[in-house]
Amino acid sequence: MRSPLQGGLPPTNAVVGAVVEIACDESGFSGTNLLHSTTPVITHASVDLGVGEAIGLITALRSGFQFSPHELKSGQFLRRSSAGGALEWFLAALKGRAHVHLINKEFFLVTRIVDLLLTEPSYAACTRLTYDQRPTALALYRARRSAGSDWDAFLAAFVDLVRIKRRQPVRQTVERFFQARDALLRHELGAHADAVLNKLSPTRVWAVLTRLDNDDRSIPPPLEPMLPALAETVVSWSGGQRQVLVIHDEQSALTADRLTRLQQVLANHGGPSAADADKAGALPDGVSPLAGLVMVDSRDDPRVQVADLLAGVARRLPEIINDASLQRPLSPTSLCDPEG
Repeated sequence: MRSPLQGGLPPTNAVVGAVVEIACDESGFSGTNLLHSTTPVITHASVDLGVGEAIGLITALRSGFQFSPHELKSGQFLRRSSAGGALEWFLAALKGRAHVHLINKEFFLVTRIVDLLLTEPSYAACTRLTYDQRPTALALYRARRSAGSDWDAFLAAFVDLVRIKRRQPVRQTVERFFQARDALLRHELGAHADAVLNKLSPTRVWAVLTRLDNDDRSIPPPLEPMLPALAETVVSWSGGQRQVLVIHDEQSALTADRLTRLQQVLANHGGPSAADADKAGALPDGVSPLAGLVMVDSRDDPRVQVADLLAGVARRLPEIINDASLQRPLSPTSLCDPEG
């Protein structure tokens, strides 16, 4: 017997204007275990296929490339002798119908340090809506190359600082974080990176921790990358022109409360740009591009199965998904270093 599906935010009002329905799944998600996971990246894939189209694609893969009903997972898919041809056919079939957002888990943590401790926390963080903060995080992330084990200690101290259940009393955790920060500064990582580290203030850290400990839900969960991945996916499919209804494989991180807050933030920040505001079909000001999110069991929805396969392939072979000359679906605003 299956357990009831958890989470989601089914739409309660009629959609406004045009709407696109997408099916989503992820690969590489490891909860808050962002530093010690065997998978350094998360991929969040989405497709706008209809049910019939997804069934047709899956049927074609199984018949044309002799995949059994139990082999439509990326690991088995890529180990087959026919994987090369099957992959090219699969990606060609999804041309213009898919989107993949990639998150490097370590870079995500660096952006969270900037988001939480240097700016006002927001559910729009880590997306194109706060892209002006990306260079600051990128400068610190690239400086890690000369810091050795002190870099690992710094990120581990941050994780312990903002986790829900801390391993040590909060004062010791704060002290450890700043000791790790000071160890990084001794490496003289460069003017930009050192400036970021010097801006980290005990007063600011204590203020954020107090809000977190008091269950201030206006702050996005610090160690949860699925929400910004979903936000970026929605903004990409919307384009400021239409609402997006998400069909998603069950994901515990996507609670109704978090999705409601994300929906509200996107309504405030995710509308059309000034240049697009007068275009026919643009979303009215204050209308969220996220129409709602419906949880499903992937075994029941072939569209989600296609998204799952795409997410797994993208996590294992991001260089193929990122082939711009072939119009591959990897998002240009993926949360990773554009230099690799």
